[in-house]
Amino acid sequence: MRKLAVASVASIFATFAIAGASFAFEIGNTECIAPANPGGGWDFTCRQVGKTLYDLKIVPSPMQVTNQAGGGGGVAFAEVVAKRNSAENLIIAASSATTTRLAQGAFPGASKDQVRWLGTIGADYGVIAVSKDSPINTLSELFAVVKDSPSSIAFAGGSAVGGWDHLKVLIAAKGAGIDNVRSIKYVAYEGGGEAVTQLLGGHVQAFSGDISETKGFVDSGDLRVLAVLSEDRLPGEFGQFPTAKEQGIDALGANWRGFYAPGGISDEAYAFWADAIKKTYESGEWKEIMAANGLMPLEKWGSDFDAFVSREIANTEALSREIGILQ
Repeated sequence: MRKLAVASVASIFATFAIAGASFAFEIGNTECIAPANPGGGWDFTCRQVGKTLYDLKIVPSPMQVTNQAGGGGGVAFAEVVAKRNSAENLIIAASSATTTRLAQGAFPGASKDQVRWLGTIGADYGVIAVSKDSPINTLSELFAVVKDSPSSIAFAGGSAVGGWDHLKVLIAAKGAGIDNVRSIKYVAYEGGGEAVTQLLGGHVQAFSGDISETKGFVDSGDLRVLAVLSEDRLPGEFGQFPTAKEQGIDALGANWRGFYAPGGISDEAYAFWADAIKKTYESGEWKEIMAANGLMPLEKWGSDFDAFVSREIANTEALSREIGILQ
């Protein structure tokens, strides 16, 4: 049976733990595809998890990271399905942007069942930010300008039009009382890093992304976060950023981060990688990375994660129809 049930994954882990044996799958030189240019959330996911996997000795050598931008993740997805379907040493970074594109049919001919969903490494809350020199200081001010002059504000994000970064802007706009969300300007770039670069260059006026990919730019003083799209303020140093809700804008947007693997890998390889992601997530090393980068807890692995992805796709499809992206 191609998909493992939750109990099956758990029993595989338990069997190998009790027997003291190793998986039949032999781990070799590993690779993680980040389906965007360097500097964004997928790049962060690959590099940080890859480093932790090696530090924990789960993989025998440093993981190669390959940036494969295009189509909001679609180029990498198609490459894996068509050409690397049985690559057992390969994992691919994914997020809410991935399920958004699948929900909207943006990956031509693609479906979630063409790959195998491994697990999550946390949730990354959305943010809306401006450059350090922007005259706008609050999210309410930003959307007041949008209401008065929609063409004067262009939002940049690292996902395609209709993708998750775009949807976050529309969710916030609806929360701010803007009914005609189609009037909002959104410019898509291949990853959050490129979108921030365009913001800092003055080509756009606002940025929609996630807290982890903005952290470095906030620390350097280049970005000002107007709002985090969370229910409450985030813990630790991220508590300095106000939520949209406390500014009177009811907008929530949590971006899960995780991985999928090629659809044709063996059950042994699938079990190895699902367990590897689980061990990474539960490690002290990863807890420190989560705290430093604003990642919040989200624990989904194996077929539990597969079911979660199915629900995310269904929910996003419904939202996309509501705001007119899907008919």
